[in-house]
Amino acid sequence: MNLTGEQIIGNTFSKLGTSTFQGMQADSGIAISTPFYEATAAEIDLAIAKAKTAFASLRKISDEKRVLFLEAIAEEIMAIGDPLIEMACLEAGLPTARIQGERGRTTGQVLAFANFIKNKAWVNPIDDPALPDRQPLPKPSLFQKQIPLGPVAVFGASNFPLAFSVAGGDTMSALAAGCPVVFKAHPAHPNTCEMVGRAIQKAAQRTQMPEGIFSLVHTTSHELGGYLVQHPDIQAVAFTGSYRGGKALYDLAVRRPNPIPVYAEMGSINPVVLLSEGLATNGAGLAANFSQSVCLGQGQFCTNPGLIVIQKSDAAFLQDLAAQLDTMSLNAFLTQGIAQAFTKGCEKLDQHPDVKRYTTQAIPSPSLFVTSAQAAMKDQEILEEVFGPSTLAVVVENQAELIAFIESLPGQLTGTIHGTIDEIKAFPELIEALSLRVGRILLNGFPTGVEVSPAMVHGGPFPATSDSRGTSVGTQAIYRFTRPICYQNFPAELIN
Repeated sequence: MNLTGEQIIGNTFSKLGTSTFQGMQADSGIAISTPFYEATAAEIDLAIAKAKTAFASLRKISDEKRVLFLEAIAEEIMAIGDPLIEMACLEAGLPTARIQGERGRTTGQVLAFANFIKNKAWVNPIDDPALPDRQPLPKPSLFQKQIPLGPVAVFGASNFPLAFSVAGGDTMSALAAGCPVVFKAHPAHPNTCEMVGRAIQKAAQRTQMPEGIFSLVHTTSHELGGYLVQHPDIQAVAFTGSYRGGKALYDLAVRRPNPIPVYAEMGSINPVVLLSEGLATNGAGLAANFSQSVCLGQGQFCTNPGLIVIQKSDAAFLQDLAAQLDTMSLNAFLTQGIAQAFTKGCEKLDQHPDVKRYTTQAIPSPSLFVTSAQAAMKDQEILEEVFGPSTLAVVVENQAELIAFIESLPGQLTGTIHGTIDEIKAFPELIEALSLRVGRILLNGFPTGVEVSPAMVHGGPFPATSDSRGTSVGTQAIYRFTRPICYQNFPAELIN
């Protein structure tokens, strides 16, 4: 595939900008040859104008035709073949097997949305018939269904160059809903983004979708990202990344003259509660499996288990976990910036007077830090996410302090409990406390790995996500980009 570094605007390409940047090899920091043109405001305006026009046409296109479009996207992604795998590995520093698996996940979720909208019930129809003879007043007929919002802006993630990127769940759920997408490519993997963007463009042309159903723009500018969010014709935003970035976009969106929803996934430390009987039953296995989960993908998952909650009487387990982490090696990070932030975050914890580092390898390395619940509740900075292979253990005095600590936590994507069924039954307050703080509770497992399923919730109370009512994984993600409408006294043939 011949990459040009241009904006993909509907069926056309554009390079009006004068500034360029290049993708980097994650392991070496060496630039990859293709220069990418920074988008201009005029190009973003054009992409959104085409999206607005496309939306008017999409309203008249059947679900069956959108199904063909989605299926074609999956086919075109697979048709790229090995060059896509090789480029994603180069830009993200991830092993071939991981990227191959991620490609399968990506096409799988595309097809999951295609299958989901094959069933007409996806619009959640509610038919409430008229009661003309009701007294004292007749009741009108009411019919409710979901309709698409309009053009959507999607911001790609750095840590999943395929599955949370151009053809990721945000883009696919919006397209499945009938919303055109203007996608802002992530500058950490622009070559990979262009490859997939061209595949979507080709699929749109193959299936005769209206021009403007999909566009892709490149920019490293926060200002232009903000410009995209503030454009009056954008009706919703999806973002995966840092709290700082997501909150900035959210603030811009809600301050618009016509505020719009922002579905921002902004990070999480994902508490894992270790109970006594579970540790007594399988302490050695937990230490080995926990260390693997912390270091999986170099710890660069939003569901990385970054927080352990353990009672003081069981704290000897932490020495075993530290020993396991000391055997783990540090590999290339997704970007040089992430590597630097990981080092800085570990050093900050290491220098905190109320925190002790149990692992012994020199920073940066897989790390375990330990503090008390009192210290963590007193200084919330101790609980700030360190994105990478690091976890913080908070030691509580007893079950009462454990609950108090859980209740003090900000919103999280996940919460995990390790223990026997009997001891969890005897401690129902724990499930209740976690349920108010997380979007997904796991029992005797690890949060890394998010199943694409209608039942999945990949979201959580603020600040894990900006809107806890949605999920960015699974077919329910489609409803972030729809709204309900009620038709009163309309015959069925007039309801589209």
